[in-house]
Amino acid sequence: MIRNRMVAHSSSCRPSAPLRSLLPMLALAFSLAWLPALAATDRFDHLQGNPGLRSASALVLDADGDVIYGKDVDTVRPIASITKLMTAMVILDSGLNLDEKITVTRDDRDRVQQTGSRLEYGATLKRREMLLLALMSSENRAASALGRTYPGGTAAFVEAMNAKAALLGMSNSHFADPAGLRVENQSTARDLARMVEAAGTYALIHEATTTRRIEVRPWRNRGPLTYVNTNRLLKNDSWDIALSKTGYLNESGRCLVMEAVIDGEPVSIVLLNSFGKLTPFGDSNRLRKWMLAGR
Repeated sequence: MIRNRMVAHSSSCRPSAPLRSLLPMLALAFSLAWLPALAATDRFDHLQGNPGLRSASALVLDADGDVIYGKDVDTVRPIASITKLMTAMVILDSGLNLDEKITVTRDDRDRVQQTGSRLEYGATLKRREMLLLALMSSENRAASALGRTYPGGTAAFVEAMNAKAALLGMSNSHFADPAGLRVENQSTARDLARMVEAAGTYALIHEATTTRRIEVRPWRNRGPLTYVNTNRLLKNDSWDIALSKTGYLNESGRCLVMEAVIDGEPVSIVLLNSFGKLTPFGDSNRLRKWMLAGR
C-alpha cells in the first residue's frame, strides 16, 4: 500500500537524488523485516499428498486457527479421557482451593467401565495433586473425586462442564461425567480443537499434561505412589509439546490431543478413534514427517 501511494505521487514530488539512492536499501530492509512473519504464516500452506493417518478423525490447526489437515472433523464420537481437560478447566474456573485435601471414597469408584485404581478408598491428596493425576496419568478416581467435591456435587459439576462447552462454542459436544468413563462424553475433532485452545491458556493444565513423572503420598504411613504421563511422545526429544491428553475406551478407540511446536510453528493436533495402542503416537509422527517434508 505504501508503494502504491508512492507511485501515485506526481514527478514534482520526487525525492532528491541522494534519497533516491537509499530507496532500494530501505525497501530491502523492509522486506527482510517482514520475511520471518511471512515464512511462519506460509510454512505449511502448500503441503502435498496425504499423511496416511489411521485415526478415523483428525484435525491439525496452525496458530491462527487455519486448517493444515482435516479428516472427518465433524463426526460426533466418544472422547473418553480427553474429557478430563474440560474437568480441569471447570475446577480451575471455580476458584476452589487447590491446596484443600480431598479423600477418595466409594462414590469415586468406576461403576461404568469397571477400571481399577491405585487410589484406594481413604487416599487423601490436595485438589492440585488430584488434578495433576487426572491430567497426566488419566487417574479416573482422581477425576471423579474432583467432580464429587465441587459445590453441588457431581451433577452440578457435569452441568458446569456442559455450560463451559457451550461458552466455547462446542455445539456438537456433550459431557456426562468428570472422568470420561461414559460413552455419552462425545465431541468432534473441530469442537475439541476449540477445547484444546482454551485449555492451553491455563498454566496448570500446561504443567500437568507435560509432566512426565510425579510422586504422591496419599497415606501418612505408606510410601509414595509414582505416576507417569500417558503420552509417550513426551519422552521423544524431537517433539516440543506444550499440552497433551490421551483417551481410551473400547467405544472411542485411542484418542490424543496436543498443542505442539513443529518447525517453529505452534499447531494443535486432534486424533480420534485410532485402532491400536500405539496408533495415535504413530499418526502424530506421520503428521510431523509429512509437514516437515512439505516445507
